[in-house]
Amino acid sequence: MFSYNDYKEIIRIIQSTGRHCNYAEALHKDKFVIMRHDVEYSVERAYQMAKVEQSMDFVSTYFFQWTNNTYNILSRRNMDMIKDMHERGQHIGLHFALNGMTDMQQVRKRIKMEIDILSEMFGFEITEFSVHRPSHDILRENIKLDGILNAYQNDFFTFTDKITDDSKLEVKYMSDANHIWRYGYPDEKNITGYDKVQILVHPFSWCKAGYDNFDNYKSLLQEKYLELVNSIDNECKDFGEFKEYFLEKDVR
Repeated sequence: MFSYNDYKEIIRIIQSTGRHCNYAEALHKDKFVIMRHDVEYSVERAYQMAKVEQSMDFVSTYFFQWTNNTYNILSRRNMDMIKDMHERGQHIGLHFALNGMTDMQQVRKRIKMEIDILSEMFGFEITEFSVHRPSHDILRENIKLDGILNAYQNDFFTFTDKITDDSKLEVKYMSDANHIWRYGYPDEKNITGYDKVQILVHPFSWCKAGYDNFDNYKSLLQEKYLELVNSIDNECKDFGEFKEYFLEKDVR
């Protein structure tokens, strides 16, 4: 369920509806299907997923974190990948981490600040954001900012304190959080059975092979290990004599 072939089938279903659009377009539509990606842990996996989408003439929205311990959004390599995604038609947004903030006015100011900084650094305008692990307070707040779209605002997402089978949701929301499809799998029934649909896919969970949760984390850690080894090698001349040792080391 987490291979690129599985993902291509989801794309195929979305394309068959004729309702696929981005957030700005969805504002003016009575029927839509939005595909979104919150990027955790790996810009590289987001880049590979974007290539899968490109092979099917499909674009979506990728939200990247400004404050993240596992990738640097402003590193040369990551910026090059993100800029390339943008040039190929992908929409780029901010994945905003609350980092303990609870004051809603401060949250609003911080979102605007981070979007302004990223727009300046990347050289193109960023006008969308999603919140990382949003609390019920954040969802209930329904944050709307001038010229900026929130993936969780009520135009694209229906908030309820407790979802049941009887809940009436204006927007059908599906997410693969924690390698588990929450609120339904994006199959033909769920995608075509609702007028408004938003799907959240986390690129780090997906790869060509389609691993289960354990093997996916194992492969992700191996990728990050190699990235660190190569990064140190590029920065430190004295690391070269040790590089082969660390490349041959079995990391588990």
